[in-house]
Amino acid sequence: MDYYLNIGSNIGDRRDNIYRAVVAMEAGTAGSVTSGIVESEPWGFESDHRFLNLGMWFSSDLEPHAMLERIHDVERNLGSASHRDAAGNYVDRLVDIDIMAIGDLVIDTDTLQVPHPRLHLRDFFLRPMMELAPEWRHPLTGLTAAQMLKDLQGCSE
Repeated sequence: MDYYLNIGSNIGDRRDNIYRAVVAMEAGTAGSVTSGIVESEPWGFESDHRFLNLGMWFSSDLEPHAMLERIHDVERNLGSASHRDAAGNYVDRLVDIDIMAIGDLVIDTDTLQVPHPRLHLRDFFLRPMMELAPEWRHPLTGLTAAQMLKDLQGCSE
């Protein structure tokens, strides 16, 4: 399966945090491709710490829920606490790894939604996705990342 991840960090040595996450996620694969780094304001919460994000593609035989568990293990092993506080609000974090898409799969369970349900709202997801997979189309909307980014930018003007 083709996995498209987004890896972000907004505290500590952000570049090193992302690099360590990429190395950990790449283990056991035949290799990966990463996008350029995108810097952005925190999304969904207030913080003085800007995020660095990059996209990552790799192929894996792991089933999606097993991959999600692997992602959570990598986040914990790198020292990242939960990305939400006790009230459910987003907080600063060392590493946050999200599945943006898994090929053209659609998954909607209590623990996993693919494509990411807020993919179309986050330029720091869309810009790396455009770089990694310019021809990829959202399996529900048929839109490319470039088309979704154009729609998103049109909304903010």
